[in-house]
Formats: sequence, C-alpha cells, structure tokens
Amino acid sequence: MSEKSPEQTRTFATMVAAKQGWVLNPDAAFTDSLIEGLTVNWNRYGYYLCPCRDSDGSRAADADVICPCAYSWKDIETHGHCFCALYLAPAFAQRGEQPSGIPDRRYVH
Repeated sequence: MSEKSPEQTRTFATMVAAKQGWVLNPDAAFTDSLIEGLTVNWNRYGYYLCPCRDSDGSRAADADVICPCAYSWKDIETHGHCFCALYLAPAFAQRGEQPSGIPDRRYVH
C-alpha cells in the first residue's frame, strides 16, 4: 500500500464529485479537515474510510462507509449533502445552504 498525500486525496474527492454530479463543500477549512481525515484513514487502513466514522476493523466490514459511502446518494438526494458534508448537491451549494446534522443511515433502518 502506498501512502497518499492530501493532494492525492483531494484529486480523488474532486473526481468522485465530478463523476457523480456533486460538488465539494465550498468551506475550504472544513473540506481541508475532511481531506486530511480521508488521507489519514487511507494511510492507516489502505482505503478511504469516511472520516466521520470509526472502522469496524476490516475493509469488508467497512465496505459500506468507504468514500463515497453507500449512503451518500440517498443522503444527497434527501438532505442536499452526504453524512460528513464533503459532497453537496449542486443546487444545495448554489443556494448557499449550510449542511446540518443528518441521521446516519448506517444505523437507521
């Protein structure tokens, strides 16, 4: 496993956003902290574990919360942003809305 730099992680997140039709959170300091968390998790676990969640100890157990997590599409559709608020719906961002806490779908059934 090769270590990732924050710049490589930002490139990853930017590419994910572009591919999905999302935008990165425009709050630079907030986004930088999430990028740093993703980078730390890559360098610790070997995958981009959501920085807002704890590892269950294995890639298989964490598969649903590897960035972009399995819940992000529904969260962005419903709330305008994903759980950690790295990714936003373009309309949500254009309105200048601020992300707020949302239920963690991982534990809400």
